[in-house]
Amino acid sequence: MQVDKIESLKSRDFLSLADLTKLEFAELIDSAILLKQNWKAGIRPDALKHKTLAMIFEKQSLRTRSTFDIAMYQLGGHSILLSQNYIGWGVRETIRDVAHNLERWVDGVMARTYGHNTLLELAKHADVPIINGLSDLLHPCQLLADYMALKEHFGSFEGLTLTFVGDGNNVCNSHINAAMLSGVHLRIACPEGFDPNEAILQHALSHGASIEILRDPKEACQGTDAIYTDVWISMGQEEDTERRKLAFADYTISSDWFPLMSKRGVFMHDLPAHYGEECTEEAVYHERSIVFEQAENRLHAQKAVVYHTL
Repeated sequence: MQVDKIESLKSRDFLSLADLTKLEFAELIDSAILLKQNWKAGIRPDALKHKTLAMIFEKQSLRTRSTFDIAMYQLGGHSILLSQNYIGWGVRETIRDVAHNLERWVDGVMARTYGHNTLLELAKHADVPIINGLSDLLHPCQLLADYMALKEHFGSFEGLTLTFVGDGNNVCNSHINAAMLSGVHLRIACPEGFDPNEAILQHALSHGASIEILRDPKEACQGTDAIYTDVWISMGQEEDTERRKLAFADYTISSDWFPLMSKRGVFMHDLPAHYGEECTEEAVYHERSIVFEQAENRLHAQKAVVYHTL
C-alpha cells in the first residue's frame, strides 16, 4: 500500500517530538506501521534512491546505528558512518564547518550526541535535515518506535495509561512530549532529585498533557497499561553510579510487579537493559513483555523519519 508523504515534514529537522503537531505525530506513527507492513508483505520501495544519510556518533550504539543504516538501504538509499574519531568536531574543526561540508554531500544528517546543543548548532548551520538519534536531553526516535508498539498492541492510544519508572532522563523527557501529542496519561515514578526536565514538563502541561509525578513506583503502576523503564546510569554518568543505585534501590522491576498492571498491561524497555538494576532479565523475556517489538520497530520508525524528511 502506498505511504503518502507528510509534506509538512519535508526538509525539516527532527530534533524533538515537541516540534510536531498532534496530526504529524499520528501520521508518522501510522506511516511507520504501514512501512513495516509493506516490507513484511514483500513490497520493496526505492523512495530514497540516490539519497545519502550521514550518521554521526559520539556515543556507542547498537539499535540506532543498525536501524538507520538498514532503513536507508530498505528505502533504496545509502548511509555513511562517521564518528568523533573521524570528524573531531570541536577539536579538529568547528561544528559549523562540519555542517557546511556535509550539506554539500548528503541529503540529511543523523547525529547521536552528548549535548543537545550540538544538535541545535548542527541544525543552525546545515541546510539539510538534522535528525536527533539521541542526545542527553531527548530521544524522539525511540518514542516513535514505542508508540508504534503501543498502537499495534492496543489498537489506539485512547484511554491508555503508561507508567515510566526510573530516572527523569532523555527517554523520560521524550515520553512527556509523546504524552502531550497522543493523549496517553503518563505517570512518572522517580525519586526526588531525579525529576524530568522542568521546562519540557511545564510545556506539555500547558498544552493539555495529562501527567503526574509520583515517588512510590508500585503505587504509580497500579492499574497501568504499560510499565516502562530505562537504565539508571546513562552514558556519561558513570561517576554517579553508586549514588544512583542507592536512590533507585526500590525501583527494580521484576515479574512480581506485573499483577499491579491492568489485565491488558505490558512491560516495556528501550534497551540496553542492566539486569539486576532497573529490571530483571525475567521481566524482559516475560510473555507480557513487548521489549523486542519495540526494538524491531526502531527500524520502521527510523524508516518513517527519513522517508518523510529527506
